[in-house]
Amino acid sequence: MRLAVLSDVHGNAFALEAVLADLHAAAPDLTVNLGDTVWGGANPALAWALQQEFVPPTVRGNTDELVAGRWPERDPEQAAWVRAQLPADVPERLGALPTTAQVGDGEVLLAHGHPQDPWRALLFEGAPEAPRLRPGPALLAELAGGSAVRVVLVGHTHREALVAEGGVTFVNVGAVSRQFQGDPSARWALLERHRGLWNVQFRRVPYDIEGAARWAEAHAPQGAQEAAWLRQGRLPQ
Repeated sequence: MRLAVLSDVHGNAFALEAVLADLHAAAPDLTVNLGDTVWGGANPALAWALQQEFVPPTVRGNTDELVAGRWPERDPEQAAWVRAQLPADVPERLGALPTTAQVGDGEVLLAHGHPQDPWRALLFEGAPEAPRLRPGPALLAELAGGSAVRVVLVGHTHREALVAEGGVTFVNVGAVSRQFQGDPSARWALLERHRGLWNVQFRRVPYDIEGAARWAEAHAPQGAQEAAWLRQGRLPQ
């Protein structure tokens, strides 16, 4: 089985189109989407349309909750603008997504940030600007039950990482958009199950970063910050 996984599109249609082209060339058997679908400033309407056609969200991300109207005190200007770009039913649909799902005969557990909370990071701890990988035993302790699980896939931190412990592989999938590590290329991951074992390949894809940045500058309420983030591959200070 070949499983494609993407996360954190953040409304960047330019990055998503490049990821989809690379993903389709890999011919996966199944594609999953770990959420944070439209909260961003590089054409979220098209980003949503592409996801609906090719990679509908599988689990709910933390910013999907913002679009859905939860936590209304958090960035209301951005929330209102994003909702105005989208069909009227999208907030309710995002809010109704589950926080976890299992695929691959139950062997692969999907979540956005943490199986219990899309706002928490599973693999990382410490300050966001200098996170540390959590030790394998601590990660394993987070899996209450779920003896069939062999792979845990999360996004949220916009960082690629892999930790193996006790027969379980924990994977933090790189983000499609809004990188944190100084390389602005779009990311996704390909998993392949062969003879009962799962192999993981992190993929990086070039895309029209300047086109995305210019779109954000021209249309988004926080377009200057979004554009700087996209161009630099890290959150501007």
